[in-house]
Amino acid sequence: MADSLSMGLGEEKEKETEDKEGDRKAARAEKNNEKDGVTETLGFNDRSSGPKVKRRSLSDLSLIRFITTELTRGYFLEHNEAKYTERRERVYTCLRIPKELEKLMTFGFFLCLDAFLYVFTLLPLRVILALLRLFTLPCCGLGGSRLLQPAQVCDVLKGFIMVICYSMMSYVDYAMMYHLIRGQSVIKLYIIYNMLEVADRLFSSFGQDILDALYWTATEPKEKKRAHIGVIPHFFMAVLYVFLHAILIMVQATTLNVAFNSHNKSLLTIMMSNNFVEIKGSVFKKFEKNNLFQMSNSDIKERFTNYILLLIVCLRNMEQFSWNPDHLWVLFPDVVMVIASEVAVDVVKHAFITKFNDISADVYGEYRASLAFDLVSSRQKNAYTDYSDSVSRRMGFIPLPLALLLIRVVTSSVKIQGSLSFMCVLLFYLGMITLKVLNSIVLLGTSCVFVKEANMEEKLFDPPPSAASSRANSRAHRPKHVHISPQQEPTSDKGATSVASDTSQTTNMAESSAPKLPKSDSDTFLTTPDEDDDDKIINSETGLEGDGLKHRAPKKDLLEIDRFTICGNRID
Repeated sequence: MADSLSMGLGEEKEKETEDKEGDRKAARAEKNNEKDGVTETLGFNDRSSGPKVKRRSLSDLSLIRFITTELTRGYFLEHNEAKYTERRERVYTCLRIPKELEKLMTFGFFLCLDAFLYVFTLLPLRVILALLRLFTLPCCGLGGSRLLQPAQVCDVLKGFIMVICYSMMSYVDYAMMYHLIRGQSVIKLYIIYNMLEVADRLFSSFGQDILDALYWTATEPKEKKRAHIGVIPHFFMAVLYVFLHAILIMVQATTLNVAFNSHNKSLLTIMMSNNFVEIKGSVFKKFEKNNLFQMSNSDIKERFTNYILLLIVCLRNMEQFSWNPDHLWVLFPDVVMVIASEVAVDVVKHAFITKFNDISADVYGEYRASLAFDLVSSRQKNAYTDYSDSVSRRMGFIPLPLALLLIRVVTSSVKIQGSLSFMCVLLFYLGMITLKVLNSIVLLGTSCVFVKEANMEEKLFDPPPSAASSRANSRAHRPKHVHISPQQEPTSDKGATSVASDTSQTTNMAESSAPKLPKSDSDTFLTTPDEDDDDKIINSETGLEGDGLKHRAPKKDLLEIDRFTICGNRID
């Protein structure tokens, strides 16, 4: 009995202690809820909580209390300050893009205009001077000296190409081409116009290579006179290219003219909507600074080409209406609409590309400095190329076919009769020369300012590499055949690696021993050096870095982008 009583008392004491602990936990929970001001809205409580807490949580489940909480709850943006600061900078960058982009486009437009006016103004004068030198030097008894300098040879070749291609273009009937294209359906014309744009880029990419091959074949030092025969096939290839490219641009201008003269303007609307399709193909791709530079050059070339096409369309329409100035105001809204759509597409495209790829708007200033460096370096005494060719390589803008087409359209639209007409043509030519000289002076001064702001003026005075003779050049580029006997054939990957390294070392030694060809200053220096470039030390004699044993992937820079990617230039 005593044991049972003691066990019963023990159980009662345990129950009392458990109840006391439960009450204490419930009291603590209530105090915490009162201090924090947090109410349980969904009624999920601990099983150990007392019945009073359950009753209290059920009483707090009300629609009014939920709405009050939703209306009065707050948050603090400064808890994630870095995120919102970055978002604000993106907005500011998008707002700065139109201004910075148009600065680059304006500078690039005048660069293309300078190269385009060169064909009409200074190139004929240079050809005449070169021909006078060619015919007068043998008469003066200076047969031992070089007849023509390399630049004069290139000028004479350009002049002959223009004359031959113009005589071939005179047999092309523009009116028949216009009516042939006008008879096609709208959808077919839309497809044709898109195909012409693609073909224009392909022609530009391969055309500059053809012209460069012609210039180098005609000017490289030759040991035998028989070697000059190789200029002939290159010359005919260049003539064929310029003629075909001019025909291509003529068809493109004729299609645009048909779109302007259509009654419902449906074709013109479709052609403008094609610009907005370009946004879809470029905005959602990954772009780096070099890729954006290539796209910017392509947009500059495309905008300038469109302006020339619009000029050709206006000339052809004004001729059909007997140069009535009232018809010009009829064409004016359509011209403005085409230009506005082009500008809007470029702004939207570049704004979203910079936003998605975290590129600052200041990069367009670096692009201007890169183009300015090309202009200033082409004016140096040790220049390696003409400025018009430099623009062609950089932007894919080849002025010869476009100038040929404009000459063909102007001569067929404007009739020159009488002495007064010849005087007007002479005054117009003098005006073009004045415009070319003023444009060149302003561009040169502006380019010097851009180069100075980018801290690139010291690079202009670096001496170029010494020119190589043809014999040393041919030996340097002659393939080296390394004979491997059967006993020395590699039996494992290690042996293959050693043989490959030996071969690469022998070829590298041959290349380093041979004199180097002159290279562009714009292919050597950076506008915006990378962070890793500070640790590199480049040896000026060998061209190798301080850690030359390590094979590093070559980095493309802004000044090195003169090859074809999307703008119509070459690929290395």
